[in-house]
Amino acid sequence: MPRIPVVATKDALPAEHHAVWDGILASRGRVAGPWLVMLHVPPVAGMVAHLGALLRFDLPLPGAIREMVILVAVREVKCAFEWAAHVPLARNEGVSESTVAAIRDGRAPEGLTPEEAEYATFALQVLRKHRVDDATFQKLEQRLGQRGLLELTSLIGYYCLVGTVMNAFEVEPPPGGEALPD
Repeated sequence: MPRIPVVATKDALPAEHHAVWDGILASRGRVAGPWLVMLHVPPVAGMVAHLGALLRFDLPLPGAIREMVILVAVREVKCAFEWAAHVPLARNEGVSESTVAAIRDGRAPEGLTPEEAEYATFALQVLRKHRVDDATFQKLEQRLGQRGLLELTSLIGYYCLVGTVMNAFEVEPPPGGEALPD
């Protein structure tokens, strides 16, 4: 059970913040998950939702790579809610069961394709070492360019933000979701 009550309806917000609810609804088709907590501070929820929509829906990163990187990030911050939400999305984008299992079990980048391993290594270095070695950086910079590399890094940071909010407020995934080991 979350540590704070969720903001489950638009009417629970002051009228001046209904546009934030509407914006989240328009970009995602529903208001759920992190928004039910973040809407306690509607301006933050709105800005975070806008950034998330840009990173998830508007950037040219292939869907399978995007979702695989999201899984790496939420696995590293140990966010069960986001893990359960994104495993089905990753599968729908074509991420293999062996890749999901390698990330879930903490074996990545072992067991990944060479391309997946490049992205996972970058994400793991950012998250574990807070730095990226030159070889890893240069490989992905050649593949993505500077702009793409900044977009990738922003995606990783975004899911750290969302994951830590969900963890701090103890928002659990719905029953039946893909479990994330402790």
